[in-house]
Amino acid sequence: MPKPPRSFRAEAVVLRHHDWGEADRILALYTRRRGKIRAIAKGARKPRSRKAGHIEPFTRVMLQLARGRGLFIVTQAETIDAYLPLREDLVLTGYASYVVELLDRFTYDEEESNSALFRLLTGSLSRLGRGDDPWLVVRYYEMRLLDHLGFRPQLFACVGCGAGILAEDQFFSAVRGGALCPQCGGDLPGTRPVAVDVLKYMRHFQRSSYDKARRAQPDPKLRDEVENLMQYYLTYLLERGLNTPEFLRDVKRGT
Repeated sequence: MPKPPRSFRAEAVVLRHHDWGEADRILALYTRRRGKIRAIAKGARKPRSRKAGHIEPFTRVMLQLARGRGLFIVTQAETIDAYLPLREDLVLTGYASYVVELLDRFTYDEEESNSALFRLLTGSLSRLGRGDDPWLVVRYYEMRLLDHLGFRPQLFACVGCGAGILAEDQFFSAVRGGALCPQCGGDLPGTRPVAVDVLKYMRHFQRSSYDKARRAQPDPKLRDEVENLMQYYLTYLLERGLNTPEFLRDVKRGT
């Protein structure tokens, strides 16, 4: 078999970074063709570094990478889209940070590539940047992310008895991965009651294209209920809470 090239180009979104040594920076990247990888940008923290402005979180970049003994090494970096509107508004910064944190938490280094996830990530950042309703962008993103990762919640039939979900209030179980009818979920430990309108909107996001999903106009109370149910399910799947929802709440309280 031919050896993989020692240097290659990769389109990626920067998920996060942290400082390393005196002047370097380690990056978590989600790439179009290789999934999530880690790389080191040597000298990126030096005042005259040409890489520094291209490797900030939620920046879409084209990188030249070399194979090192451990991490890949960034030898060149060029910004494709900095999503500047997301950096000029603290609330949008919070939403963009949530989008990348969620993908980062659900994926592992050098898993099989998933170009659909890359398109979902960049598409969601673009939608936030062009001024679409952030709540709708993020709820659609969550649902599609779960689809791509194999965690699609069952919302059309009871996960207990298999009967179709009727137009009435139901229950939801993160453990079982979906909705439960009143007969199956009423006395089951760990379930949460869920209003029929919450399920309606979640099913709308699950089965619709983005253009159709964005037509949804739930009221503020319903938005909170859908968001709380999604956070309950995501926290169960990840076995821990996310950082950015609390940051977003703090920012919104201060605006």
